[in-house]
Amino acid sequence: MEPLARRLLPAVKSLEKSCLLGETRKLKECSRSLSSQEVFARESKYGAHNYHPLPVALTRGEGVFMWDIEGKRYYDFLSAYSAVNQGHCHPRIYKVLVDQAKTLTLTSRAFYSDLLGEFEEFITKLFGYDKWLPMNTGVEGGEIAVKLARRWGYSMKGIPDNQAKVIFAEGNFWGRTMSAISSSTDPQSYAGFGPFMQGFENVPYDDLDALDKKLADPRVSAFMVEPIQGEAGVVVPKEGYLKGVRELCTKHNVLWIADEVQTGLGRTGKRLAVDHENVKPDILILGKALSGGFYPVSGILANDSIMLTIKPGEHGSTYGGNPLGCRIALEALRVLEEEKLAENAQRLGKLFRDELRKLSEDKVTLVRGKGLLNAIVISPKIDAMDVCLKLKDAGLLAKPTHGHIIRLAPPLVINEEQIREGAEIIKTTIGNF
Repeated sequence: MEPLARRLLPAVKSLEKSCLLGETRKLKECSRSLSSQEVFARESKYGAHNYHPLPVALTRGEGVFMWDIEGKRYYDFLSAYSAVNQGHCHPRIYKVLVDQAKTLTLTSRAFYSDLLGEFEEFITKLFGYDKWLPMNTGVEGGEIAVKLARRWGYSMKGIPDNQAKVIFAEGNFWGRTMSAISSSTDPQSYAGFGPFMQGFENVPYDDLDALDKKLADPRVSAFMVEPIQGEAGVVVPKEGYLKGVRELCTKHNVLWIADEVQTGLGRTGKRLAVDHENVKPDILILGKALSGGFYPVSGILANDSIMLTIKPGEHGSTYGGNPLGCRIALEALRVLEEEKLAENAQRLGKLFRDELRKLSEDKVTLVRGKGLLNAIVISPKIDAMDVCLKLKDAGLLAKPTHGHIIRLAPPLVINEEQIREGAEIIKTTIGNF
């Protein structure tokens, strides 16, 4: 053993003892003794290199703000990709989390619990569907939506066995499972991971003529699309696109799967993004803000004629629909409704875009979005990551996507004063480039 390692051994053992004993005060002191650089180095050494985070080591969150290890406060303009629409550590959701964690957290679906049915009744009535199928992560919601659509295609539409097709919009992003990357048109998602899922085809986004031709194939069981493409850079379709999707899917007897994992639950200024055109998908995928950032909760909504084509034993999840997740999700939805967060997103989103459009067009070529799901397209002369690093220095956190686009999506609890201050930080920072 090296002399330095021998000298450090007592301190390491003392730290381990403190952690094992759960001494909260000592644990906090241990955490505070780390610098941001030490946090970065530790993750790099022990964690898989499947992310490239912004260099900020966060330790606390409340409402629209987060704080790093050194105590600097930041506006959060990413909202954990819209998982914390209700704001960080919302006190109502936190309270039910603690209360339920003291009582019952997990039963598995081998047994009934007193909370799953309560949540199923609430969410089906809120969104107007017959049935809810619970999962955990957003990508699992997409997986079961595709699986259910295939089963429906065989048992209800009469598609020959193993010939069902699911059509996806180009530019889609719904996760990184094998099914999700099989539907992707982004080489960064799929390159080097084949062979891919069969029966998946793509069609241009926001192109109803192309979709009409694709759906005419009698083997097509479903079309899955984000009402607004998030990871693609907050791409908003032309007005009437969603209504046209509904009409074409009905015309060709094809299920419309709406991926509202990111766009749903108030983010775009309505309860759902499809509500902007008053249309209803056959299968609705929800996740992220369904738990307000406290716990992975996701699932799909559909009517009996679709949902009941899957029988007992044909799909399941150990954690899906667990009591803790149900209690959290119930309160998360009530917070969204009772605090009128969709309405707040609608009002402040317009104000925010109006402010951002004051930026010089030689620096920001386009501002787009709905509600508080927005993006700015940065001029090719400026590196979007450099902009995000400067925004971090100025106290606002955001991340680029596809190199030249910056998504801007603060928690929906943000107020007018805060949205104006955030807009000023963005305008000043970009103006200085």
